[in-house]
Amino acid sequence: MITVTEGIVLHTIKYGESSVITTIFTKEFGRQSYLINAARSRKSKNKAGLLQPLFMVELEAYQKQSRDLQRIRAMKSLTTYQEIPFDIVKSTQAIFLAEVLYKTIHEQESYPELFEFIKSALLYLDLMEEGKTNFHLYFLFHLTEYLGFMPDTTQTGFEGWLDLQKGAVVPFEPSHPMFINKEATAILVNLALLKINELDSLKLKRSMRDMLLAKLVDYYRLHFDTLGEIKSLKVLQEVFS
Repeated sequence: MITVTEGIVLHTIKYGESSVITTIFTKEFGRQSYLINAARSRKSKNKAGLLQPLFMVELEAYQKQSRDLQRIRAMKSLTTYQEIPFDIVKSTQAIFLAEVLYKTIHEQESYPELFEFIKSALLYLDLMEEGKTNFHLYFLFHLTEYLGFMPDTTQTGFEGWLDLQKGAVVPFEPSHPMFINKEATAILVNLALLKINELDSLKLKRSMRDMLLAKLVDYYRLHFDTLGEIKSLKVLQEVFS
């Protein structure tokens, strides 16, 4: 069956001499893997250019539910980013978030709410001027809602620590190491309430941003045993250093 759907590129690997296998989060079918023949040939430079991390595409594909590897008949850009490919901060964030999404989205079924969250967030990032250095923190935190483990940031007292194992703010410092300190918890509580267009109001030192990122990644690892090493994390930290 030939189908048309929107998609967001998560990961691409070489296959054979000139082909690739690309993993795309589609609006209609969830996570799908596609074989694209001759994608790395001289005649197909446009195809290769579309397969960058988190690029948005429109696919015309031969979709068969019983098949793990689908085939693409035609592909074109869904939207053209103005800054993400050229801004080092935004492009590095895109590479990092694409790796996280590739390792956390596994369902091969439609999830339009998640698709629209990712799509709208990326379109906003592309145009952001102020607050872009905090975008990946906002994205990681709010992505947990769609993946099913959003922490409860409701405070029950004057002080609070985010217990990563419980996924909730607690009024006393946990006895185990999997928690976020009071200062950083207060920032996450604030982040939970912010809208994406209010990120410029979040003023963070680099050390705090690095620590929050590391703790959020730890929180993801508690829920995804297969997360493993996020190779792009070091690159992201170097860009922000």
